[in-house]
Amino acid sequence: MQARRFIALALCHGLLAASAAFCAEPLLEKTDLWQAGQGGYKVYRIPGIVVTARGTILAYAEARRYTGGDWDTIDIVMRRSTDNGKTFSPQRVMAHVPPLPRSRVAIERKQGNADDLTYNNPVAIADKNGTVHFLFCRDYMRVFYMRSEDDGLTFSTPVDITSTLDAYRPQYQWRVAATGPGHGIQLESGRLLVPVWLALGTEGNGHQPSVDSTIYSDDDGKTWRRGDIAVSNTPDTPDPNETSAVQLADGRVLLNVRTASPRNERLVVASKDGAHHWSKPEFQPGLPDPICFASIVRLSSKRDSSRNWILFANPDNLARSDGKPIASKDRRNLTVRLSYDEAKTWPVKRALEPGPSGYSDLAVSPNGIIWCFYEAGRSPHERLVLAKFNLEWLTGGRDSLARKAN
Repeated sequence: MQARRFIALALCHGLLAASAAFCAEPLLEKTDLWQAGQGGYKVYRIPGIVVTARGTILAYAEARRYTGGDWDTIDIVMRRSTDNGKTFSPQRVMAHVPPLPRSRVAIERKQGNADDLTYNNPVAIADKNGTVHFLFCRDYMRVFYMRSEDDGLTFSTPVDITSTLDAYRPQYQWRVAATGPGHGIQLESGRLLVPVWLALGTEGNGHQPSVDSTIYSDDDGKTWRRGDIAVSNTPDTPDPNETSAVQLADGRVLLNVRTASPRNERLVVASKDGAHHWSKPEFQPGLPDPICFASIVRLSSKRDSSRNWILFANPDNLARSDGKPIASKDRRNLTVRLSYDEAKTWPVKRALEPGPSGYSDLAVSPNGIIWCFYEAGRSPHERLVLAKFNLEWLTGGRDSLARKAN
């Protein structure tokens, strides 16, 4: 059965009377959605979450069967809730494609066995029209797209869109590629946008050296195109890879990027259309990075609420328990942050999981409830936990979200 933990805090305080109608009791609930060792899988990793236009929650992840590594035999699994997270459907395996040859990179780098079937890096987009777009990779070398017209109950047959990434090869001879992970976004124009990373596959476990970009669709997912390379592999920005995207109030798209930089800070870069003419990459001192995937999402905009607010989540820790002086730090102290100035600064932060915790993905329901789906446990990969909370919990009752009437 699902393990549910509930924390109810004091009522909001210190708000003006004009805001009292929107004041809610601070709320935090946590539900374990997947547990390592169950269902025939060693671990469940790489969480992603979206909330559909109808309010259905779709939580998805990689189910790693044998070793738990990136090149293991992996299935993509999903669970679905139609009652605001009270209950979830049993897990189902999402992705099936015809047999494909094993990646040569996996064999060269001694990553897994020749017969491993690696489905990886699922990314969903909750379209404003109710469609759910879903992308995933096979063996870090092919990308597929499918869609749901019934709120994530069923999905279309996967379509191979790897040619979109092949268009990078004249500029960057990638051998390993992946979408996201986490979630993609839909711009105000209707454009569908998914961050991607591409690697030469000659270093580490085959995921380095790497560069970052985006792919996009302007015709409801029928066709996909490549964007410009947004962040290159340089001495200052080594191995940019897993990236999250958010559209800013002025229409620009901001990428929040993981790199292997010893600065241990998140990297940001922006574009007017989310695909071309990216700004010069800049590190953001207010966002520490232990070198781990992070999530960014818009909480509210002046279009539908009273404020432009953006959320960010990642492990807030820059120490190693073994004391080794290397850039990668222990993944723990998963923290949610709030920005009042379109992701320039992050004055509000609150720890969601003080212990071991890793990848996370954020989503927001139409009613303003916030969801964070993340890795946690005695090790960062023991459980996949879904946290449900509100702005009042995040800010200790100082802020409340006022939704405009339709």
